[in-house]
This record gives sequence, C-alpha cells and structure tokens, in this order.
Amino acid sequence: MWKLLHKLKDALIYDADREFYAKVFPDSVDSKDLMRIRKMDHADLTSVLKIEELNYEFPWSEGIFKDCFRTMTYTCWVCEAADDSIVGYCIINVAAGEAHIMNISVNPLFQRQGAGRKMLEHLIEYARSRAEKIFLEVRPSNPGAINLYRKSGFREIGTRKNYYPAKNGREDAIMFELDLVPML
Repeated sequence: MWKLLHKLKDALIYDADREFYAKVFPDSVDSKDLMRIRKMDHADLTSVLKIEELNYEFPWSEGIFKDCFRTMTYTCWVCEAADDSIVGYCIINVAAGEAHIMNISVNPLFQRQGAGRKMLEHLIEYARSRAEKIFLEVRPSNPGAINLYRKSGFREIGTRKNYYPAKNGREDAIMFELDLVPML
C-alpha cells in the first residue's frame, strides 16, 4: 500500500520534461536531479539494512531503526533513484530547538553521485523551520563526509572522544554545527 501511495504522490509532482530528457538524452540530466526523497516506512527496512551493512563495520540493528520510527522526535527518509530503488537514507532528531543528524548513508554503488548532498540539503531545509541549530558527528576516517559538511556551511565545534566503535577499540567523532537562524 505504501508503494502505491508513493507512486501516486510522485505522479502528482511528476516532471515530464525532466523524465523525457533523461530517457532521450541521458547525459543532459544529472542523476541527482532524478532522485526523490520520501519518508521511510517499515517496508524499506530490508533495503536500508543492506545499505547499513555495506557501509559500517558496526551497523545499526533493525531494532534501532524501529525505535527511530517509534520516537516522535525522529524523522526518517529514503532517497530513491529514478527506478524506485533505494540508494540511501537519512535520519534526523529535532527537539528543544535543536536538530541532530543521526545518520546519512548512501549505497556504495551510488556514492559520489549527489545522493548524500541531496539528503543533507533536505535535512537542513526540514530542520530550518523547526530548530535554530543543526548538529552532527562524523568519523575522522570519513574525509568525503567531512568535506561535504564543510562545503554545506557546517563548522567544526569539537571532538567526542572514543565515540564510535572501531576494529581496534574506539574512534573519536568530530562534532559539527550549522546555524539555521540567519545572523542579523
């Protein structure tokens, strides 16, 4: 049923020109422009868990994702390619005027094609009317994500020691923040 509702929604906001040019002139449309972001539902968990396992040595369990669905301050999305396959997902927690990006993850086959940036931009816009600041943590061993966050305006604000599990013990996390309220 969820798939049917998503297809109906997509039909209502369908961009025929973009779809036409993508099929006739495949190089004329960036693959990022054909990706869609929609709310994650339980039917997506199989795909999401596969992406999680491909990207992390210590992946989140299905139970953690289900807890995110149950917690009112968490909102979960998936990013779909033009063929409706899930290429990534993202989760944000918004409470008490602050937003915290919990996870952005892209299938390795689709990395460096704009899905991560598209989801990050979506999370920032979602949080903009709900929070004054947005925070996130990232592993120092993930330079691609660090570069994306810096290019998106995030600034480094500190380190959380021994934050992430790692093969040889623990890895620190670099903390970033982005002000969502424009400075006067």
